[in-house]
Amino acid sequence: MAEVILEVRSATKNFGGLKAVNNLSFDLHKGEIVSLIGPNGSGKTTTFNLITGLYEPDSGDILMQGESIAGLKPGQIYARGISRTFQMLRLFSNMSVLENVLVGMHGRTKANVIDCMFRTPRMRREEEASIVRAREILAMFPGRFPLARHTQPAASLSYANRRRLEIARALAGEPRLLLLDEPVAGMNPAESMEVMRQIRDLRDAGYTILMIEHDMNVIMGASDRVIAMDHGIKIAEGAPVDVANDPAVVEAYLGRRGADTAS
Repeated sequence: MAEVILEVRSATKNFGGLKAVNNLSFDLHKGEIVSLIGPNGSGKTTTFNLITGLYEPDSGDILMQGESIAGLKPGQIYARGISRTFQMLRLFSNMSVLENVLVGMHGRTKANVIDCMFRTPRMRREEEASIVRAREILAMFPGRFPLARHTQPAASLSYANRRRLEIARALAGEPRLLLLDEPVAGMNPAESMEVMRQIRDLRDAGYTILMIEHDMNVIMGASDRVIAMDHGIKIAEGAPVDVANDPAVVEAYLGRRGADTAS
């Protein structure tokens, strides 16, 4: 069996009287794509925030390659090999495409203040290597995201390409685990399928991916496993087709939609 990269063990997070995540447990194995699905408010983003250190679990534990990361700060968790994107884009709009990717490498560089002040040979070598690697990452994105646009400001890109750039920046941290929060949100069907293929390519290149997504075509086409949540609780886990047809999952989606329509 493949190496276990991430273990979530009975994680719980409360906000006042609300259990946003309630006794959640699951594993991620090296080289697989797992999708978190569920209605709005089901606890998916809170789960991401627990894994990446934005929140600390009230109880339970989260382990990265066998070592607890619960309670660590986001920067410490990033250094352990977990990178993420966000549902709302968080790019540096006035910086170039290449500079945005280089920002993602900041936590991996070794140059110190003295190196920066005097532009030592070590810093220059590291800077040159970072630019080469940033170009390699951008070259992983084909089609309408050519490397030739690396000097343009991020604000000049289309919405879909800004989402691709955020994934590229996350990859710049050389993550062992990549968390994608709604990577195809706001894209048209053709763009969504293109990004879905890119996500599969990343998996085939050795990345382990945990993804929040609402587009069922992407979920069914990219996921090795699916975990369904509702009201902070895991209600199903398994192959995409099995989870999509699970009665509890169907009721969670249809029941929530019915209640929204009635209210």
